[in-house]
Amino acid sequence: MARRIDFYEDPDAPAPNSLVPSVNVFVTNDAGDILMIRRSDNDNWAVPGGAIDLGESLPQAAIRETLEETGITCEITGLIGTYTDPRHVILYTSNGEVRQEFSIVLTARAISGQPTPSSESTEVRWVPRAEVEMLPMDRSMALRIGHYLAGNGQPYIG
Repeated sequence: MARRIDFYEDPDAPAPNSLVPSVNVFVTNDAGDILMIRRSDNDNWAVPGGAIDLGESLPQAAIRETLEETGITCEITGLIGTYTDPRHVILYTSNGEVRQEFSIVLTARAISGQPTPSSESTEVRWVPRAEVEMLPMDRSMALRIGHYLAGNGQPYIG
């Protein structure tokens, strides 16, 4: 099975060979719960997201990726920040790609649909804000969640 392996400040990490703009989306429901997926490629929890395709805007990619991974249609509402730390690289074992982190993180509200797993997610569920940081996740996702929960109104630029 193809795997995703995240490296952070790891001297043994492979050198990056690509930079792919991507998006992550914090989708909330009327109760304020956060839509989370258990990734099929590393078993970690994350918010939905993925690469921005050619010919696609950032909001279009966010809405498409959320629907593909979760079964939820959403409406974009804001910006959490930008995450471009070159010390974070991601190895995709399926093709040897090693990406340098480049993600723009947005907020959204759910419009319709039911949480439904996909080929990229083994589990999809609404998680109460108070419980989201207890889920196993990569360091980079935990950082993003911390910024979202802090909600200071200023986008993170890093």
